[in-house]
Amino acid sequence: MKKSISGWLAVVGLALGLTFSAAASAESGGLAWDKAPNKTTDVASLQNGAKLFVNYCLNCHSAAFMRYNRLQDIGITEQQIKDNLLFATDKVGETMKANIDARQAKDWFGTTPPDLTLVARSRAGHGGTGADYLYTYLRTYYRDDTKATGWNNLVFPSVAMPNPLWELQGERRPVYTKVVQHGHETEVFKGWEQVTPGTMTTLQFDTAVGDLVSYLQWMAEPAQNTRIRIGVWVLLFLLMSLVFVWRLNASYWKDVK
Repeated sequence: MKKSISGWLAVVGLALGLTFSAAASAESGGLAWDKAPNKTTDVASLQNGAKLFVNYCLNCHSAAFMRYNRLQDIGITEQQIKDNLLFATDKVGETMKANIDARQAKDWFGTTPPDLTLVARSRAGHGGTGADYLYTYLRTYYRDDTKATGWNNLVFPSVAMPNPLWELQGERRPVYTKVVQHGHETEVFKGWEQVTPGTMTTLQFDTAVGDLVSYLQWMAEPAQNTRIRIGVWVLLFLLMSLVFVWRLNASYWKDVK
């Protein structure tokens, strides 16, 4: 029995050690993820996010598990999908496929652009949710002439993908400040310096990225809001049933000695 308890304590200790180690690693390096706005129930936000996704992401990235006609769930009519979101050769019942040739994309970027259907769920980590990661990632691009694409990213250093939203955001460069940590002088990210303006202000751009990320969240699980809504009603039903079952049990056993 003692050996069993000792074994469990060792496993728990190892797990806690790994957790604390990961947390320490996150604190000692890397950029903290910003909290993404949760707008998965905001139809207008989701519609704008869908428009941004088709215009800026679908050129290179597919959403192979998402059909265009599913966008009707966020209030976009079939005719609006045909008029505004479909490419000439696509049909409303087809999945969202990128037009780029996969082999050419690998030659250009060094890797095949990943499918984005589930990216908002797969990118979750110790820094936050997948939405937090995407929200921070899309807002931390900067010009870097040493890279083949001319762009770099604070969250994903040496990223293969250039900034898809640079016209909206403009060009920026990170500003660092020198601090002394543990007797060593290091550079810590301080903020941004705008080099050239974009077509949007910083607030407008952050809102647009929030809409895009919210759409990616919704696309990863379109039934999420329905699932949560039904789940609440199920729990209420079970709670009410518990009262009846409790009274029925009391009535059944009241004459049993």
